[in-house]
Amino acid sequence: MQNTPFISVLLPVYNCEKYIAGAVQSILNQTYTHFELLIIDDCSTDSTLQICKSFQDERIVIIEKEKNSGYTNSLNYGITVAKGKYIARMDGDDISLPTRFEKQVAFLEANEDVVVCGTSYSIMNSNKLSAVPEFHENIKVQLLSGNCIAHPSVMLKKSTLQTNSIFYNTEMEPAEDYDMWTRLISVGKIYNLQESLLQYRVHNNQVSNTRNKIQKQNSTNIK
Repeated sequence: MQNTPFISVLLPVYNCEKYIAGAVQSILNQTYTHFELLIIDDCSTDSTLQICKSFQDERIVIIEKEKNSGYTNSLNYGITVAKGKYIARMDGDDISLPTRFEKQVAFLEANEDVVVCGTSYSIMNSNKLSAVPEFHENIKVQLLSGNCIAHPSVMLKKSTLQTNSIFYNTEMEPAEDYDMWTRLISVGKIYNLQESLLQYRVHNNQVSNTRNKIQKQNSTNIK
């Protein structure tokens, strides 16, 4: 059991050399240390992969894909190889605060009916704090209007995905997370910790900006 990580962190990366070092370090700095960090590189053409390989930590597992097949494909592959009881998400341009995993594990272990635990978050380089609904029923209602769960903040039970054969839908990218929550909402409870445990970075090259039109269309289809 000591050799089996309790958490598998899924970190898909593609050409994020400017921010990836900070993202990785924020995971390595977690107060809860019993995890594996699966970095899945989608054939980056910049120095992202080299930066990831520069970290000397036995908890890091670097997976180099043979061809560029997309972010959602990377996530689904990560789910299949993850060893942990819980799967934690992380993006290559955000920062997880040190107690994030500790607090999410404690909550999930104490609330077995909760299958997804997200958190509140702050917008980096601003004074903005997110206002995410806390309880399952409120989340369920708000999902009718749009996504109210920060994807890079979540921790979820791997057994729930396995039992219900749930994976990310590649056809819904880049709203694949919103689609997954709408399916998971019927098989267990979702909860958002109200403490800000993630710093979310807003920049011009992020997917929500570069693929905004298709994201809105897929979100409409999900609704």
